[in-house]
Amino acid sequence: MTGPAGPPPAGTPLVLRGREVGRGADGALRPVVMAIVNRTTDSFYAPARKPDEGAALAAAHQAWADGAQILDVGGVRAGVGPEVGEAEEIDRVVPFVARLREQVPDLLVSVDTWRAGVAREVVAAGADLVNDTWAGHDPGLVEVAGAAGVGVVCSHTGGAVPRTDPYRVEYPPTPGAGGDPRDGVLDDAVATLRAAAARAVACGVPPRSVLVDPTHDFGKNTWHSLHLLRRTEALAGLGYPLLMALSRKDFVGETLGLGPDDRLEGTLAATALAAWMGATVFRAHDVVATRRVLDLVAAVRDEAPPHAVLRGLA
Repeated sequence: MTGPAGPPPAGTPLVLRGREVGRGADGALRPVVMAIVNRTTDSFYAPARKPDEGAALAAAHQAWADGAQILDVGGVRAGVGPEVGEAEEIDRVVPFVARLREQVPDLLVSVDTWRAGVAREVVAAGADLVNDTWAGHDPGLVEVAGAAGVGVVCSHTGGAVPRTDPYRVEYPPTPGAGGDPRDGVLDDAVATLRAAAARAVACGVPPRSVLVDPTHDFGKNTWHSLHLLRRTEALAGLGYPLLMALSRKDFVGETLGLGPDDRLEGTLAATALAAWMGATVFRAHDVVATRRVLDLVAAVRDEAPPHAVLRGLA
């Protein structure tokens, strides 16, 4: 009789600018929290809106104190909204990145943009990672990241273009694949992410600085996003650090019948599942709660020790 199965395989560690992210003073490697600051007035979750630079810098300091290792800075709402040109996006994010580098030098900086021109400016200002949430819409963006040796996020949107919402999108089963007929979205995501990651490496991005992101909600309905969460282990098996941007998203809200302000518990449940199955980085509005969930999952996976072990011993 065989013993109980262990946890799924560990995820691939993230390295940015030669620094292995998530390695603690105890030597254990834990999943990474990516906090969020949006230099916008219309992001879907109001507390993340920080158009005032002072408030945005204060939020960055707090994120670092709360246990985030990366801060993701956005200058344009991801979804439908007023037009924001490239020059305005640069004005919103580039000076902020430069000040952030000065004030919190150990906090790694990511910028959420799909524009190569913005990527070039933020990298020059000190950004460590370019978070391309629109799946290479501007093919020059990954070339910017490769030339600078910074990290890049490769995402999956099913062909959706920037700032559009999905409408009746379908992912048919792969012919002859057998298995779960819902795996059409998984097969599409795996193929897209594998090809995008290979191009990033070919452009000069170090392999462990290439994150892959199934990009829940983007180009997907709630059934699709739930299935990608269910199949996290297959995504982690691509062999690149796996980013999960689950925080307060619509698929969580629609599953539970809740608006953005009430989606914390659902987000944390999804976070625990994805961490158990090998995801590496978690983009999160709620840093403290996410950090605690990830630390507990790491301990259960036997990848990190408990903070203290006194019960029954002292």
